[in-house]
Amino acid sequence: MKILESLKERRSYYDINKNLPVEEAKVFDLVEKATELVPDAFNMKSSRVVVVTGEKQNQLWDNIYDVFEGMVPREKIDSFKNGYGTILYFYDEDVVKNLQSQFALYADRFPGWAIQSSGMLQLSIWSGLRELGIGASLQHYNPIIDKMVRELFELPENYILNAQMPFGGIGSHPAEKEKEDISNRVKIVK
Repeated sequence: MKILESLKERRSYYDINKNLPVEEAKVFDLVEKATELVPDAFNMKSSRVVVVTGEKQNQLWDNIYDVFEGMVPREKIDSFKNGYGTILYFYDEDVVKNLQSQFALYADRFPGWAIQSSGMLQLSIWSGLRELGIGASLQHYNPIIDKMVRELFELPENYILNAQMPFGGIGSHPAEKEKEDISNRVKIVK
């Protein structure tokens, strides 16, 4: 797909299941390649990604439900648990701190740049999943789940969780988006 077509097809899919239309190796390959290719400031390579599938997928979402002590409806959590897997997006705070010490003039900017890079990576993978015929959505249960996620997957403290992306086979497609007046957000100056 061309980039605009890919972005148009990328939507929040909430009705997902464990039936992938491709081999899981294609998903893993997409994640690895996108993580390698997405740019970031100072070539810092601060993004970290964990792809969770199988029984750990179920355990992740059951634990998220437990962390929230029932404040998030079980049906909502189960809609994510029903997916084939979840991609967890982090940035490595040690990488950011190292660059802050090397480039003091820009020290306050590095955390934002790390998050920007993570956002580009999220969009790239999300669009790539859709090109593979896979549905996904982007969730933000962090920072409430951070400690549990690090413990469950034995991750270091310096991994800062940005987002969770449950993905899977498409059960149903979302409704069409209403066309917006883009001139409210884009100004062309000649």
